[in-house]
Amino acid sequence: MTQNFQGGVVWLAAAEGEAHMFAVPSGQSVMLQDVFWEEGDSLVLRVRFLTPQISRAGGTIDYDTAAIDMLHLCETYVIPQLAESAEIPDQIILSFSDINVPFGEADPAATQFFEAYSIENNACIWEVY
Repeated sequence: MTQNFQGGVVWLAAAEGEAHMFAVPSGQSVMLQDVFWEEGDSLVLRVRFLTPQISRAGGTIDYDTAAIDMLHLCETYVIPQLAESAEIPDQIILSFSDINVPFGEADPAATQFFEAYSIENNACIWEVY
């Protein structure tokens, strides 16, 4: 397990060959891919997960089910991590991908879902993305 220090927070990420699994309501396999901050007009925290079961080719998890899992991860993983952060993002963007796709690159073979949240009263509030 490796640790990434970003925005005053230590995020756990799997080292190559390791997998840190997250428990989600659907029971699907969820592994942290990466976490990073984007600064521009606002401060955005991106948290990307690998979720093989959303695949268009034989996957068992649809978008509606994945959206529930994303909210769960935002509230049970991201928010607690931010409790120790020196910075609070204006927006949190969570993404699920069935395969590892480098950030900013397109891969037509990939199935990807995205959700955006703001933080209010220590809870994740869904935003249109």
